[in-house]
Amino acid sequence: MCVRARESRIAERSPRPFSFLLLLPRPWSRALSVAGCAALVTTTSPPPLLLPPLLLLLRLAPLRPRLFSPFAAAMANYIHVPPGSPEVPKLDIAVKETEPSGGGGGGGGGYRYGALQLLRRLRPDWKPEEVTLKVFTDGITNKLIGCYKGEEVDDVVLVRIYGNKTELLVDREEELKSFRVLQAHGCAPKLYCTFNNGLCYEFMQGEALDPEHVCNPEIFRLIARQLAKIHAIHAHNGWIPKSNLWLKMGKYFSLIPTEFVDKDLHKRFLKDIPNPQILQEEMAWMKERLSNLGSPVVLCHNDLLCKNIIYNGKQDMLMPPRNSSW
Repeated sequence: MCVRARESRIAERSPRPFSFLLLLPRPWSRALSVAGCAALVTTTSPPPLLLPPLLLLLRLAPLRPRLFSPFAAAMANYIHVPPGSPEVPKLDIAVKETEPSGGGGGGGGGYRYGALQLLRRLRPDWKPEEVTLKVFTDGITNKLIGCYKGEEVDDVVLVRIYGNKTELLVDREEELKSFRVLQAHGCAPKLYCTFNNGLCYEFMQGEALDPEHVCNPEIFRLIARQLAKIHAIHAHNGWIPKSNLWLKMGKYFSLIPTEFVDKDLHKRFLKDIPNPQILQEEMAWMKERLSNLGSPVVLCHNDLLCKNIIYNGKQDMLMPPRNSSW
């Protein structure tokens, strides 16, 4: 059977919700629509060669940029985790934010019970009765718990429990990809796992900074070097990244409350916070001017509170935790 006859039969059997014809340079001779996605057939192959749709689009995008502009936009916003990066297990475990009254946390109780469930998978040799939990109080939106065995603080597993409704502000899938990208470039601690309402990662020895620290020239130069390293990371597989700043700002605007039940709080809200129209006008002003600067779009930290930067004076090392995006 000739190749053309085979092509005809494939086309007849394939559903066509939509199709388009691409004029290709040789050796590609034919473009078909297979199940609504383009696939190529070469005249030199005995059986037709059907390339995976994504591979095909990657091959053809430079040839027909107008046809692929939606695809290019999607790829420019897609974070590519470097090949060879370790997989991150997802554990079907939920960890509560509080302990039951009276402490203990056993038998399905508070955060200790949930943390021990995680440690059974991550540190199976640790005995539950030997595990010490330390709650860090510097966090604003999330609860952070350090877990270690006895008095040994060389191996500390951090359990980060997402704050209530923080998923409205943070895309957790994008956060996970960003974390893995930073880890691959030596800019983030080891990520051990994710769970239903949080993630576990390596504890970085050091000190959370205060405003006094960041006035120290030695330390703020370290901060600048580390941020420059983050800004230089490319994770879009050759595509020019697009900023998601205005998308995030729009999401924040959609979450602005209009009133509070507490009368005093509502009075302060009306007094101290500009109304949404003024904020929208300011954002439009910023968008118009910033979008015309020609500034490159880079990976940013996005949450540079002093307490979000860990400094290890002995190793002269600084590690900003990940909350990054473009």
